[in-house]
Amino acid sequence: MNIQLTHIYKRFGAVQANDDVSLDVEAGTIHGLLGENGAGKSTLVKMLSGFITRDSGEILLDGKSISVKTPADGIRSGVGMLHQDPLDFPPMSVLDNFINGRPGRLFIDRRSAVKEFKAIAEQFNFVIDTEEQVGLLTMGERQQLEIVRLLSLGVRTLILDEPTTGISASQKTALFAALKKLAKQGKSIIFVSHKLEDVEELCNNVTVMRAGKVVGSSAIPCATSKLVGMMFGRELATPVKPATSRTDTAIKIEGLTIGDDRMDVRVNDLSIKRGEVIGLAGLEGSGQRLFLLTCAGVLRPFAGKLMVNADGRLAEMTGKSYHQFQKAGVGYLPADRLREGLIWGLTIQEHVVLRTPSDGLFVNREASHSVAETAIKTFNIRGKTDTRVGQLSGGNQQRTQLALLPTPLNLVLMEHPTRGLDIESTIWVWQQLIMRCQGGTSIIFASSDLDEIVQYSDRVIVFSGGKVSEPIATAVLTASKLGEMIGGKFIGASAS
Repeated sequence: MNIQLTHIYKRFGAVQANDDVSLDVEAGTIHGLLGENGAGKSTLVKMLSGFITRDSGEILLDGKSISVKTPADGIRSGVGMLHQDPLDFPPMSVLDNFINGRPGRLFIDRRSAVKEFKAIAEQFNFVIDTEEQVGLLTMGERQQLEIVRLLSLGVRTLILDEPTTGISASQKTALFAALKKLAKQGKSIIFVSHKLEDVEELCNNVTVMRAGKVVGSSAIPCATSKLVGMMFGRELATPVKPATSRTDTAIKIEGLTIGDDRMDVRVNDLSIKRGEVIGLAGLEGSGQRLFLLTCAGVLRPFAGKLMVNADGRLAEMTGKSYHQFQKAGVGYLPADRLREGLIWGLTIQEHVVLRTPSDGLFVNREASHSVAETAIKTFNIRGKTDTRVGQLSGGNQQRTQLALLPTPLNLVLMEHPTRGLDIESTIWVWQQLIMRCQGGTSIIFASSDLDEIVQYSDRVIVFSGGKVSEPIATAVLTASKLGEMIGGKFIGASAS
């Protein structure tokens, strides 16, 4: 199906999200929509798929002008969208998610539905148990479920919004193979991303957006420097983290046993120096998150000791509350910014109010407004003091989380600190973190991006199936060795 968007405008309050945007996508092609966080990419495709309505402009499918006001309108027109966070129901089974919301059917033949699901899934080598609970699936499997569901509804144009964020390398390979097969079948694919390497590997053509406008288009292959120039208008310099020279200990662990209802994990004796960065590598669900939550005081360990350097001395923190860990100078940034890190309906200023200690019952709105304005300026947040954080792009939500971290801190714990961020935002985040390290803050972070781990960590700890490696200096760590360790082949690991 051929797609034409012409002279599209969309404004959210004072923010002009799309400004006279036009885009053509030919049937049988994969068209990349590239741009930094907040460039207007997601807004544009949400109007095409019916999740939001345009202020003005025209949408044509195969030359016919259409009105798309709801996602159901989009589906009926043959347009389906796979969101960065799949719109599924985690407590329900794969099959129930597959058949949920089908129009015009009071009773559904579940046996036929299973056959239909498997027939579509097998075309793309997707292996998913129809009786599995969706909440137990990986992000890649949830994406595969949503693709199968959309195809079963007759979608001829598939939109994918940042689909490679948070999935494994093997799942990315399977996804790209499926998209190429769909294009060969004559379907049109719109691939929204900020990752140059993904667009260069997958797409036939690319359109680049910046600040709500289209700034250029190109066939692929295309020089990377050209795409970077269109995205940011300048070259980008990657920050370099100097090795820490401090010897004082920031956090000390002695025989820590942690876990949940799925696994137990034991971390042997570990000392982390002030200003040191420790990267946690491993497949999702291998224990990294449990370790971070324990070090933040959110989870209590089953056994062992955890000590944090507070006021120049190691303080015993085992079993103490999250609030007490905060008082000891420990900050935690979760991966799910809007579910765990920020509050969707509150403004930036209201988040500042929540963070700032109060001496009484009343809020000093003038003072909080001033603090919020300073944070917006300092952290280059593209929003205003009264902007609700749910309206911010992923990059600006992460900037807001960083702005809310107090200064100074002894330890910062992070899950996927740059997941979903464009190149510029990723560089900016690490510039801020490196500045904290130079002031003595230690960092422990988990990431699925092995390049990020190797580039910014001083040492790496690998989690694999409940086993935990000894820390390895990145100076002697190769990508191939790290990959083998993630697969469980390492020496000096402690088994649960």
